[in-house]
Amino acid sequence: MIIIGAMAISCSDKMTKNTASWPTATAPIAEKKMHNRIIHGDTIADDYYWMNDYFKKGPDSAEVIAYLEAENSYTSAMLQDTEKFQEVLFHEMKGRIKEKDESVPYLKNGYYYYSRTEEGKQYYKFCRKKGSLDAPEEILLDVDDMAEGYAYYAASGFSISPDNKLLAFGVDTVSRREYTIYVKNLETGELLPDKIDRTSGGTTWANDNKTLFYTAKNPVTLLSEKIRRYTLGLGAGGDVVVYEEKDNTNYIGVGKSKNGKHIMIYSGGTLSSEVHLLDADHPNGVFKVFQPRMKEVLYSVTALADRFLILTNDGAKNFQVMECPLDKTDKEHWKEFIPHREDVLVSDIDEFKDYIVISERKNGLTQMAVRSLKDGHQHYLDFGEAAYTVYPSTNVEYNTDMVRYGYTSLVTPSSTFDYNMNTKEKTLRKQQEIVGGYDADHYVTERLFATVADGTQVPISLVYKKGFPKNGNSPLLLYGYGSYGMSMDPTFNSSRLSLLDRGFAYAIAHIRGGEEMGRQWYEDGKMMNKKNTFTDFIDCANYLISQKYTSSDHLYAQGGSAGGLLMGAVINMAPELWNGVIAQVPFVDVVNTMLDETIPLTTNEYDEWGNPNEQAAYAYMKSYSPYENIEAKAYPNLLVTTGLHDSQVQYFEPAKWVAKLREIKQGNQVILFKTDMSYGHGGASGRFDYLKDVALNYAFLFKLEGITE
Repeated sequence: MIIIGAMAISCSDKMTKNTASWPTATAPIAEKKMHNRIIHGDTIADDYYWMNDYFKKGPDSAEVIAYLEAENSYTSAMLQDTEKFQEVLFHEMKGRIKEKDESVPYLKNGYYYYSRTEEGKQYYKFCRKKGSLDAPEEILLDVDDMAEGYAYYAASGFSISPDNKLLAFGVDTVSRREYTIYVKNLETGELLPDKIDRTSGGTTWANDNKTLFYTAKNPVTLLSEKIRRYTLGLGAGGDVVVYEEKDNTNYIGVGKSKNGKHIMIYSGGTLSSEVHLLDADHPNGVFKVFQPRMKEVLYSVTALADRFLILTNDGAKNFQVMECPLDKTDKEHWKEFIPHREDVLVSDIDEFKDYIVISERKNGLTQMAVRSLKDGHQHYLDFGEAAYTVYPSTNVEYNTDMVRYGYTSLVTPSSTFDYNMNTKEKTLRKQQEIVGGYDADHYVTERLFATVADGTQVPISLVYKKGFPKNGNSPLLLYGYGSYGMSMDPTFNSSRLSLLDRGFAYAIAHIRGGEEMGRQWYEDGKMMNKKNTFTDFIDCANYLISQKYTSSDHLYAQGGSAGGLLMGAVINMAPELWNGVIAQVPFVDVVNTMLDETIPLTTNEYDEWGNPNEQAAYAYMKSYSPYENIEAKAYPNLLVTTGLHDSQVQYFEPAKWVAKLREIKQGNQVILFKTDMSYGHGGASGRFDYLKDVALNYAFLFKLEGITE
């Protein structure tokens, strides 16, 4: 039952820290149904537990949908006066995108591959040309046509057979990240009758051109549990399990070495990993373990012509590179190749016949080193900006001296370079074109450091338009994530110009829980150190206020998924700091989710958050979980978004959170909750549709700032 008439907000009400004038509308109040969680002698009432029922197909399923739809109607009513502005913003942002465009072609096994988009189309064509860019074009997949009639459509995992005749690809039409694999004959244009359901979407070809390896998913938990070998033409009889992961805290996947010699299975969690190898010429053989998993040791393997390189944190917190012979891979044969450094995190290796390219992090910034395999000489690429992001791009060829990399910053559009590792010459192959013009000189980017409560220096990347007044009265949007060791590097976003051009500054707080400052940065923001993530973000906000970039009357925060947990935590801990907060697909019901092993990803996350079946972990996560810590106090204005089909953070987490906030909070600040009934964790699949969500977010911020055009 959805109670109507229980709460109304009038534009005549006085609202603290809110310059917006809201229309009269009635907020939905969800029914409370008694449910107790009892664990470790602790009894907690969870009156909105019934909202889990839609995917469990319980008796309250219809009521769940009714509640979500009522919230959508309320959000639409509250933002009705911004609808024309949202349209303006959508077309403004869409207008910056070059509709007819083409990716930079890459060479693989004699063909140049690329994708191209057409004017007015949401998706793309995946194409190739044989031997030369002047050769006739083959359209391998017309995703625009394939997506016709679907609200959501994702094609991924494109994998060409070694003889260039077959294409395997995955399709998801629900947005649950559960793909069906198809195989297309590129000579006839026909789809083969072979079809594989419930996969991660990617495939790896053996060298016989008929055997595929893929990752199979559990239909309930969506965990990647098995690697299977599929032989074309044999149907179910040719589908064989070659690896089954017994540890449900690990993710698994399968791939192929760049030199084409090895099929590799990777199994890894937060703390340990393991690799298995198979000769790609003998797909029916038995996988051999490279090195049995070791407690709290991560390693990954790169295959060269004459040896393996091993990237590992064994005795090296920031990782080091080891080497071993091709036929002696266990740890006792590992020898140091690149030593551990306290101030440099080694994050990845790209291999080529005569070189390796090493991706690193130092002082919070990404960098790339090129090392000759002939003489060991190493040099770094230079980029020249204070805050930027660089990363290896599509590098599928092994026998080449050319490495492709991507480069961007808060003011530099995404750029693709080819770098000759021998001559040290770089060539700009493409820079993202901003239709209508863009001048980076009109914008300013800064790199700041905030001293947080325990004395740690936390980086902040900041961008604004020239002329931005630092008088404490300007609006600023602070973004954060801070989980899984994922670094939120500064990148360009053409949509963000609509925010900056209307007077906002935009900042990224590089808080602990990411890996910007090295592996310790991650470890200091997870498990029993998780609260550092939240206090870092709050201290970064206070620093920006102290430096007059903004004030609490004009400060806004945004985060999604685990960043949505961040949003929920900081508004419990420091609600007075923010005028408005956007929480996207927020992970806010930490304890209940981590207790439910039927929910996708739960067991994979124990080494990130802890296992609440253990009392100490339960008590700690309960002390910060946003849903558990709502209090009778004034909260900032909130816009909360989710997707009904979200496989990463289930829709019911934000639904329960919003319902409980409405019940308990004080004050007249608004809570708006929008569920996309067709999409999942990543939102819309089309290249323009997602801009409608961006326009909604911006309209919410602009309304709070009194910006109407």
